[in-house]
Amino acid sequence: MALQTLNPLRHPAPVSPSPASLPRRGQPQPLLHLPSRRRLAGGAARPRAVAVAVSGAVNEARRRDPPHEGGHEGKETDLATLGNLCVDVVLSVPQLPPAQHDERKAYMERLATSPPDQKFWEAGGNCNLAFAAARLGLRCSTLGHVGEEIYGKFLLDVLQAEGISVVGMLENTDASACRQAYETLLCWVLVDPFQRHGFCSCADFNEEPAFSWIRKLPADIRTAIHHSKILFCNGYAFDEFCPDVIASSIDCAIDAGTAVFFDPGPRGRSLMHGTLDEQRALEHALRLSDVLLLTSDEAESLTNIKHPILAGQELLKRGIRTKQVVIKMGSKGSIMISANAISCAPSFKINVVDTVGCGDSFTAAIAFGFLHDLPAVSTLTLANAVGAATATGCGAGRNVAHLDKVLQLLKEANLNEEDTAWSELIEGSSLCSEVSVLSRTAINGHSEGIVHIPIGNVVSELLPMFEAVSERSTVQA
Repeated sequence: MALQTLNPLRHPAPVSPSPASLPRRGQPQPLLHLPSRRRLAGGAARPRAVAVAVSGAVNEARRRDPPHEGGHEGKETDLATLGNLCVDVVLSVPQLPPAQHDERKAYMERLATSPPDQKFWEAGGNCNLAFAAARLGLRCSTLGHVGEEIYGKFLLDVLQAEGISVVGMLENTDASACRQAYETLLCWVLVDPFQRHGFCSCADFNEEPAFSWIRKLPADIRTAIHHSKILFCNGYAFDEFCPDVIASSIDCAIDAGTAVFFDPGPRGRSLMHGTLDEQRALEHALRLSDVLLLTSDEAESLTNIKHPILAGQELLKRGIRTKQVVIKMGSKGSIMISANAISCAPSFKINVVDTVGCGDSFTAAIAFGFLHDLPAVSTLTLANAVGAATATGCGAGRNVAHLDKVLQLLKEANLNEEDTAWSELIEGSSLCSEVSVLSRTAINGHSEGIVHIPIGNVVSELLPMFEAVSERSTVQA
């Protein structure tokens, strides 16, 4: 297999997004998150058995206490994303694609007969996460396959413009393989008149991962993981890579002292009932990640526990290395659960335009807080603001949150407190020694066992951290 590190600086970029969106030109930064792509339910088993046992490649004791954990010497990249590099084709349609498999496939094939105008293209997948993190000032890289056709060139140009580097997995020497196996993933993002979204991709109809020709973790990818402080992976990676490739990337990160972030997404439920290899790799990721990110529904699907805090505590208990479980509560806000604390932050009041990319933007801020060792409530506050800033725009990709909008929301501090009954959520959970909730105003003492943290205090600590990034964006504008 031929491998190549694709440095954005080597590729001229015809795509010219707004200068204010370019936080660190020439430096690696994070990437966007794939839209919902589902493989056939009950798909055929992998052609090759993969034995991914949790007690396998990495010694149990080393997992609990990795040799270099917490040290960032020689790690010039803040965040690396694994897989989920695609081009979205965003189209308005009179109605969303049908649910039936054959009808849906025919619908997608009809779309593909007419090549879309480039004005409808957008960077997809983990690019959302990368763009949002880059705009917070993080240095990021993306690890995955990008083809050499026009879509791949477009994706590389867009990533270059945002200052994000790519470590690619290029075409191997298997001449018998189908040419389409090496093309850049394309996803049709369809929006109906009610602003509801539907997604169509060839990966929806593949029984094997899109890049099943990648059988082991390439050396360049291992090197990139070693040079990164955080490796992010989500459930959609299973649509692209074989389970042992995903498990190997996690083991590689642990050996390198690189923190692992894992978001199972809606694929978590199907992976639980997938092939034996998928089940083992999912368990591997859930147990060995430093930070787990899930919606409340996803946490319930993995634990059979409806209460989000109890579900988070169960995932924390199951983990070998897990330090934080972050539960995304949608319009209500978010919760972070650690061994000794529960932290909650209400959402910001905004006029929602489009929610695509909000979860990815939210994750970028969680990574920022983790790397800067911010208090849990401060991290959640920032993450809610970044997710909300994305929701005020239309679409994802290069349209995800810009720093000026994030800072504006923080300064306005308009919390959605009345819609969130945190006391009800906390009641009935096994309380930790510390329960903190973000509030508009300071409350003397404790209220129902909860410590209320005024948002003014949090904002006054967060804003100075972004002054340099904001000044750089202003100069570029």
